[in-house]
Amino acid sequence: MSGPLKAAIWLGGIALLAATAIDTLAVIGRHLGIPVTGSIELMQAAVLVSGALGLTIATIVQSHARVRLFVDRLSPAGQAIADKVSDTLSLIFFLALLIGSAWISIDLWDAHEKSEILGVPWRLLRLFANACLIVAAASLAVRIARKVQS
Repeated sequence: MSGPLKAAIWLGGIALLAATAIDTLAVIGRHLGIPVTGSIELMQAAVLVSGALGLTIATIVQSHARVRLFVDRLSPAGQAIADKVSDTLSLIFFLALLIGSAWISIDLWDAHEKSEILGVPWRLLRLFANACLIVAAASLAVRIARKVQS
């Protein structure tokens, strides 16, 4: 496993732990009568980072959940076709997400959006999500191209 991939795994894991810690502190604070201001905004940012990296890493290392109950019963040729169809549909889905997200990013770029309480810059988080979608889509496109060539 490459260094950047390991770093992405660590960053995603840290973001997930941060989301858990933020939510835990917010729940404890609510029960003690000491609300944690902005906890939802911080949770949104942490979950975005964790989820976007998880999606990207799972795509790169080919570890997305698959329905093996059906695919394992196919012939080797059928399994190869199912893999190609799965990769193609995943690529279409990621590209649709990317187009929609990029559209929103472009449309709201000059709005300098920030969260209401803490001022979390949504522009940077959208850029991060779009970058992850680009990497995931590129990974799938390369995989599909290699399968077509072989």
